[in-house]
This record gives sequence, C-alpha cells and structure tokens, in this order.
Amino acid sequence: MATITLGGNAVNTSGELPKVGSQAPNFQLIKTDLSSTSLEDYKGTKLVLNIFPSIDTGTCATSVRKFNETASTLANTKVLCISRDLPFAQKRFCGAEGLENVENLSDFKDGSFGKNYGLEMTDSVLAGLHSRVVIVLDENGIVKYTEQVPEIANEPNYESALAAL
Repeated sequence: MATITLGGNAVNTSGELPKVGSQAPNFQLIKTDLSSTSLEDYKGTKLVLNIFPSIDTGTCATSVRKFNETASTLANTKVLCISRDLPFAQKRFCGAEGLENVENLSDFKDGSFGKNYGLEMTDSVLAGLHSRVVIVLDENGIVKYTEQVPEIANEPNYESALAAL
C-alpha cells in the first residue's frame, strides 16, 4: 500500500505500483466506443499510461491536454488516459476539447485495473477512484517508469515520463 495526500490529508492506495523492469499486468479496459481492449492489443507499441481520478477535474483535464500536445510527436507511442469515468464522459471531454492524440480508456466496470496496478484509492472521499499515476511501458509491456504523484491535486512530472521513452 502507498500513502498519498488529498489536500494534505493522507489517502491510502490498494497496493504498490508495478516495479520498473517488471512485466506490466494485463488489463481489460473499455474504449469510448464501448469496445474492450487489453494490454496485448498494444504489443509492439510504447505506452504512456496517464492515470487519474476523473477527467472532469482541473488537474486531470490538464494532464490529458498536456499529453495530447506531445503525443503526436512521439514515435511508435500511444498515450492511454485511464480513469473510472464512464466512456461517454471521456468521449464528451475529448470531443469538446478537440483532443485526438490520446486514447481514453475506462475502468468503470469493476475497477480491476486500479486494483491490479495497486493505485486504487481505498479511503477518503475519493475511495474507489484511481490515484494520479504515470506508467511508461516499452513495446513488450515492460515497465520503464512509474510515478505515483504524492499530492493528488498536483500534476505529474511530464518531462521525466517522456524521457523514459
């Protein structure tokens, strides 16, 4: 379990992030068209997993916008923005913002992604949602970088994540 903060108050997560150098756990997530996708579907492509509580909050929206700006310049790389938001909300947000370089995926059905990756918040008013995390995977799903943002209201370190590619 990791401890982060929300407004300076301690919040616990469901476990530890995958270790750098390890194989990332497989996942089943829902795309904005309601189809299902898994880690296997991205084999051969580098991935930036931008994970957050809700696309309808300021910091989460900012992270999606910032990764969208850089995503089109990254060779053989996809940015996956993952939350427990409904796919409809994710699609609405990116459509309204004109964001086309990131892919939104939802863990709304059972939260298994958050649990398997050790990043689900287990207490506080945000219990059940994902904590703010960035994970970078190579073409074979090997973890190259992780960041558990210590204060949920803060942005991730974009430069360090992208440098790991």
